[in-house]
Amino acid sequence: MAAIELGTYLRGKGERYHDCIEACVACLVACEMCSDACLDEQDVKHMVQCIRLDRDCADACDAAIRAMSRGGPLAKELCRACAAACDACAAECEKHAKMEHCRVCAEACRRCAEACRKMAA
Repeated sequence: MAAIELGTYLRGKGERYHDCIEACVACLVACEMCSDACLDEQDVKHMVQCIRLDRDCADACDAAIRAMSRGGPLAKELCRACAAACDACAAECEKHAKMEHCRVCAEACRRCAEACRKMAA
């Protein structure tokens, strides 16, 4: 499997956020994958909250990634918000953990929330 080494692109202030950025990228992709897979479930109405939280969490990850990549002054605050979004998304996905996409997403969200809280401390 091909991998992108984010360290190749980070410089200056952004370098110190490398681990957190990687966790956020993985979470963003997992959330996008999960929301799309939820749309293919037989009872889509049962998955609406999961889809919404997946999308919100992916957006929170995106904002945190962008701020950290440039070493922005609001990176810590955005990471705190990202951790909260990840916690909410993980809790919802864990309700559907029998579905592989939700289980994978919940795990990525938990890792990202932990990385964001660590970075924002």
